[in-house]
Amino acid sequence: MGEKDITAKGIMMLEATEQIERFKEFFEEIEKKNMLEAVSSGRASITTDFAKLSAFDPKLAVDLLDYPEEVIKAAELSIREIELPTEVNKLRVRVKNLPESQKLMIREIRSSHLGKLLVLDGIVRRKSDVRPQVTKTEFECPNCGRIISILQTEATFKEPRSCSCGRKGNFRLMGKEMVDAQSMVLEENPEMLEGGDQPKRMGVFLKEDLVSPISEKRTNPGSRVRVVGILKEVPVIKHGSRSTNYELLIDTNYIETIDEDFYDINISKDDEELIMALAKDPKVYDKLVAAIAPSIFGYEKVKGSLLLQLMGGVRKKRSDGIVSRGDIHVLLVGDPGSGKSQLLKRVSVIAPKGRYVSGGGVSGAGITAAVVKDEILGGWSLEAGALVLANNGVCSIDEMDKMSAEDTGAMHEALEQQSVSIAKANIQATLMARTTVLAAANPKYGRFDPYGNIAEQINLPPA
Repeated sequence: MGEKDITAKGIMMLEATEQIERFKEFFEEIEKKNMLEAVSSGRASITTDFAKLSAFDPKLAVDLLDYPEEVIKAAELSIREIELPTEVNKLRVRVKNLPESQKLMIREIRSSHLGKLLVLDGIVRRKSDVRPQVTKTEFECPNCGRIISILQTEATFKEPRSCSCGRKGNFRLMGKEMVDAQSMVLEENPEMLEGGDQPKRMGVFLKEDLVSPISEKRTNPGSRVRVVGILKEVPVIKHGSRSTNYELLIDTNYIETIDEDFYDINISKDDEELIMALAKDPKVYDKLVAAIAPSIFGYEKVKGSLLLQLMGGVRKKRSDGIVSRGDIHVLLVGDPGSGKSQLLKRVSVIAPKGRYVSGGGVSGAGITAAVVKDEILGGWSLEAGALVLANNGVCSIDEMDKMSAEDTGAMHEALEQQSVSIAKANIQATLMARTTVLAAANPKYGRFDPYGNIAEQINLPPA
């Protein structure tokens, strides 16, 4: 760290009391109602809008972006000074709605961004279990009985080296504070990539109320999330000693899901009026059919079936426990150049949780699930494939005739039972795959023979 950085940090630390005062004013004037709601509903955090803070005090907002750790700490200390009807000592401060300047792609992150507050959008590829993590420990000195508190901020467990009485080492552990913690792997959205780019990944660390059961549900593998957090470095241990290389990690402050599922889409007042008007229109079906890939002429019946597929059926559970799926699977078989791929691409864009894969470049594990080595916690973990990632959405599979028999066989359970079972290494698991599949294939000999039997010309197993 250069001299300039140290002085900047020094000035920053001197302003801490001023920051606490300004935050106290901000919470009392603008966020009082929000705080009372958080306390009365038993939440462990208060979420504040960056735009409100910026309007209240631009200098404080800039400091938050440049020195997030110190400023958030000051905000949490200021809450303790506010007189509220109930105890709010433990309220955490979460920040949302950051400016566009803080929004980066994972591939754009560099060492200059360390310690800054960033916004990343991506897809959750993998998620570990929730495990307790030590945040603070207290040791007793056997000589003088003094209690030494140590904050555990690094990946390795720290013990006191010496006591003021002169004793070194062998201190007695008296107590420790634990919080729930979880790690995730975030991957870039495929729409953001160009050419031959491979989506880059980033480790994301969640703790405390961010791993509550409700948040857990929203961050399942396959979900699109927006993460606000501080970029930190983690030392890489090679052969028992620290390497000069460091891993990057986002210490999350706030996480939200981006419109994912049909149920997650926010419908505004104008949208509602438009939907009501369409519902009264006698030609609504024809209009919706015409709206699917309007640049492709004709194919009214095909487009109609795709529209019905997007709407889906009703999932029924019988009295004897047998479940009938509500999702409609569609297979388009036709001559090359007849616009099948365009329709598939369009549907994967229309559906809020749509995925597109091509049969030539897909394997059975890639489409269902794979067991991979977990770099963060060690051992093995499950990585969801395309059908599982598109749960409650649509998965478009192009060139299905180019897939091998084993790979199409791996899809059978996902298509009918709507689940993916896996038993590999020491993992036996069943993943939900309530996915609608839209597939396209060419006939057996490249083109249809108008005089031959159609069933014999479709080069796919009967199932």
